[in-house]
Amino acid sequence: MKFIWTVSVLSWASTGRAVELEVGTCCARLHQELGTKISFLGQPAYNATENSYWSLQEAGLKPGCILRPSVPQDVSRAVSIIAAIDGCNFAIKGQGHAPAAGFANIDGGVTIDMTGLNTTSLSPDRSVLSVGAGASWLQVYQYLDPFNVSVAGGRNGLVGVGGLTLGGGISHFSPRVGWACDNVVNFEVQVSFHWQFHGINADSKKVVLADGTLTNVNETWRSDLYRALKGGANNFGVVTRFDLGTLSQGNLSVSSFVNDISQRRPVLQAFTDIVSSPNFDVYASLVVGFLYNSSSKAWVISNSAVYTRPVLHPPVFAELAAVPSISNSSRIMSLVSLANEAPTPPLNWLFATATFQPSAEFMLEIFDILNSTLYSFNPQGGLVWDIAFEPLPSGMLSHATKTGGNVLGVQPEEGNSYIMLLSALWPDSASNLVVEKVSQQALFTIESRAKAKGLLRKFQYLNYAAWYQTPLASYGADNFEFLKRVSSKYDPFALFQNRVPGGFKLAKEGQL
Repeated sequence: MKFIWTVSVLSWASTGRAVELEVGTCCARLHQELGTKISFLGQPAYNATENSYWSLQEAGLKPGCILRPSVPQDVSRAVSIIAAIDGCNFAIKGQGHAPAAGFANIDGGVTIDMTGLNTTSLSPDRSVLSVGAGASWLQVYQYLDPFNVSVAGGRNGLVGVGGLTLGGGISHFSPRVGWACDNVVNFEVQVSFHWQFHGINADSKKVVLADGTLTNVNETWRSDLYRALKGGANNFGVVTRFDLGTLSQGNLSVSSFVNDISQRRPVLQAFTDIVSSPNFDVYASLVVGFLYNSSSKAWVISNSAVYTRPVLHPPVFAELAAVPSISNSSRIMSLVSLANEAPTPPLNWLFATATFQPSAEFMLEIFDILNSTLYSFNPQGGLVWDIAFEPLPSGMLSHATKTGGNVLGVQPEEGNSYIMLLSALWPDSASNLVVEKVSQQALFTIESRAKAKGLLRKFQYLNYAAWYQTPLASYGADNFEFLKRVSSKYDPFALFQNRVPGGFKLAKEGQL
């Protein structure tokens, strides 16, 4: 069967025809090698991938073709073909949660949709879960539920295993076991080039073969790459499988509190008291959020308080629960039920983040900054702002050393802190630039005030960062230089720096 496809790239004014030919050649080669695993514009498989993105920004990009691998070897074959054709760029997609355009999709290149790699299996002693990189966390929790074990994974079950873990990963279990990435005992990863020695030639020079390959990476084998992948995102290769350490887990206690915005002082004081406690309760998982609807000009406070033991009304949340509320509910439930959230409708999204030392007074100032910046801004169709605050306890950070370390750069001796996620959802794509500008203005003001008060932490959580932020550089100079060395070693021709343009790139952040 002969396939005809159309390539459309918005930014090819000067070199469009040449790049179009290269992408066409690349897609033709991939189709020849991988058959119906490659789909083209207008075909059902292509449309299914395009319709699966969380943000309209990502869904609006149109790849020249899409690969949906069913086994890891499909990824290996595809990367080898792509690498051999100059001008053929590609993107790597899991569940498509990242909102920024190009982070998991591409215009005119090749998108590798990993969601077919979702097989899960548990070791005989139930201590290690092996899961394909394209799985969702809900798939993982549904598989593990009968065994009374779990893993440190995403709180929203529709988020993907791959993206969350490679960016660090905050879990309900993180205070107890660390970041999601700290619980990876092995990665199966497609690296760009695997250097193998093949003896010594007549001139007494070592002969090597450069060959893309699937390899296992762990604490004893390629330990430098193992550490780099724990927070280093898509800078080193395509991870096809994660082997995750499990933990014993039954039902959870889940409380939800909704407060009028007039109660922000006692709510933020309760949050600060929990966050700043030197004896942070490792079973506590808390998100406190300001929600603002630009159409109704109404603020509300929403709190999700999860306790990872089946204990109703745990003492750690007592101060928060005592604040007068619009609604207040608590129940015991399974992780599967909690994580099975309804999908959001297709909308434009943005994320931005910052990390702070605990201070209830400064959190009140954050609200004042947000209110003064956002209150009069109401684009066509309206939008919803969601500003979430999440604890980052020092005890959580100590787990990194148990499995070879990570590159996130936050240390237990820095003390407890909290992460802010500033996000927005809106329907009208014509408002994208102005919404982003307003969000940047609010974030800049908040960070400036925090820095002046000595409350701003350098760390930017990659999974919450805006495209214009520099989370990799925020890990600190030593970690950033380490990441660059690992990139040079395992990706000597910079395939994942130059040919995978989406996401946070070492090469780009190193120039800023």
